[in-house]
Amino acid sequence: MNDYHIPVLLEESIEGLDIKPNGIYVDVTFGGGGHSRTILEKLTNGKLIAFDQDEEAKKNVPDSDNFIFIHNNFKYLQYFLKYLKIDKVDGILADLGVSSHHFDESERGFSFKFDTELDMRMNRNKTLKASDIVNQYSPENLTQIFKKYGEVEKPWEVAQAIVNYRQENPVNTTGDLLQAINDVVPERYRFKSLARIYQALRIEVNDEIGALKDLLEQSMSVLNPRGRMVVITYHSLEDRLVKNIFKFGNFEGVPNKDFYGNLITPFELVNKKVVTPSEAEIERNSRSRSAKLRIAQRRVHNAG
Repeated sequence: MNDYHIPVLLEESIEGLDIKPNGIYVDVTFGGGGHSRTILEKLTNGKLIAFDQDEEAKKNVPDSDNFIFIHNNFKYLQYFLKYLKIDKVDGILADLGVSSHHFDESERGFSFKFDTELDMRMNRNKTLKASDIVNQYSPENLTQIFKKYGEVEKPWEVAQAIVNYRQENPVNTTGDLLQAINDVVPERYRFKSLARIYQALRIEVNDEIGALKDLLEQSMSVLNPRGRMVVITYHSLEDRLVKNIFKFGNFEGVPNKDFYGNLITPFELVNKKVVTPSEAEIERNSRSRSAKLRIAQRRVHNAG
């Protein structure tokens, strides 16, 4: 379903998985099913398990005996694999971020282009919305979110502007939020600043960083030796975590070396240099512009 989401770095990511026709693979971000369909084409007796916490993704599920769809957050990867009596898998694909569908559906509240309710929940069964955050969080907590998850310039100014505004009116819609922060968002960098503020709220609503950390930690246990982990990120926060876990085996990027000075890590890098979309892909799909693809392979023997 191309109108739902155009898969980013499709050929490069599928090639990175190094698919065996009888292997077991996991697509933890099913969405429109673009990556999943391509994986399925390469399987004969293999299995593909796909995760998506958004109810609407169910509409895109392919009719295939080789396919299992799990309507849940990928942070429960290990739990569901155990439930399916699957001990190890040969590859995991994660295309992080927000699908085109979410940005284009005005009522979901993912885009500041529509004046709509500040929702931003990937899973609409969850209670916390973006409007709850801007109306209830303390100035200190708001500052922390904008600084950490949005890398917003002068995050305290944005937080204080929201707090000042909500003393008179609740911040329930995009229009309310834009009005609240209007004086502290520089006109020159307006689009970029708003994108960062929205990103920070979305990450907080969906606990995206926590879920990614859970996934990366679990991948070390569930991947077969030489099993591949393929991750597409869209901002530096995600990319840093993926890069560090692939290279060092921890999120902090701290080298852990053996007696001989060799790095002790569960992964070896398949692509030493990060893969980015071609000019042609960016032209076809402008949302792919910030995508970065990293591929790692589970070591056969993990020293330490």
